[in-house]
Amino acid sequence: METASQTKTFQTIDDLYLALQEQKYICDRRLATTIFLALGMEKPLLLEGEPGVGKTEVAKVLAQALGRRLIRLQCYEGLDVSTAIYEWNFTKQILSIKMAEARHSLENLKNIFDEEYLIQRPLLEAIRSETQGRPVVLLIDELDRADEEFEAFLLEVLSDYQITVPEIGTLTARSKPVVVITSNRTRELHDAIKRRCLYHWIPYPSLEKEYAVITAKIPEIGKELAMKVCSLMQEIRRMDFFKRPGIAETLDWVRSLILLHRDHLDAETIEETLGCLFKVQEDQEKVESEKLAATWTGD
Repeated sequence: METASQTKTFQTIDDLYLALQEQKYICDRRLATTIFLALGMEKPLLLEGEPGVGKTEVAKVLAQALGRRLIRLQCYEGLDVSTAIYEWNFTKQILSIKMAEARHSLENLKNIFDEEYLIQRPLLEAIRSETQGRPVVLLIDELDRADEEFEAFLLEVLSDYQITVPEIGTLTARSKPVVVITSNRTRELHDAIKRRCLYHWIPYPSLEKEYAVITAKIPEIGKELAMKVCSLMQEIRRMDFFKRPGIAETLDWVRSLILLHRDHLDAETIEETLGCLFKVQEDQEKVESEKLAATWTGD
């Protein structure tokens, strides 16, 4: 197994930290250290946390920082091998058989279970990326949404970076892809998966971090308004909502304020833009029925 090129990209944690900052991703030292170790040890990185705190974004900015292509496998209930790993091109196989029959040359027909007829899905594509150009960053997003049985399919990939296709044999990565797995922790992942990964929990951001993220991502926002938004977000997350907004919702809200040419927060503005912050009807109704917008702004 060749050493993946990403181990030579960042010589120190500070190099990685600065590279992420250049991609406008603000992280703390602990996360940067975990990413650095995952790269150096060639182990998958498992990120857990509430929705919208920036887990998926780690894989995206890491791919940009490494100069690699990002392959994303979005998990969901019922995800199976044919969708995630590979399937056979049955149409092409049947066509080849019919053409051979028409030519009365079935005996000269190539093996229809040759790689020529293999359709690569995200996991196999990531494993074989070195043979097709360069290694990639593989994002296995929201693994907790997939069935527990699907995790068993991942064990061979995460242990040996290989996939077994019964008709062909075992296909092994020449150079290991960088693997980032995310989970919203709607269920516990199997211990066998966790043992193969380095782990980091991404919490809701502190006021200082959220302010840094907002001003980096949306530099046109006024500093005073940005601070008011961040202070309010801290207050909102301390309240009992069904789904508290993450940093993704904060960014959407700030962009909406800019589009509406608002340079300050008032109750009317908050109520008009609730759809940016709260994605559950009950939460929006709570804000309206309890007149929370007026409480937050002092109107």
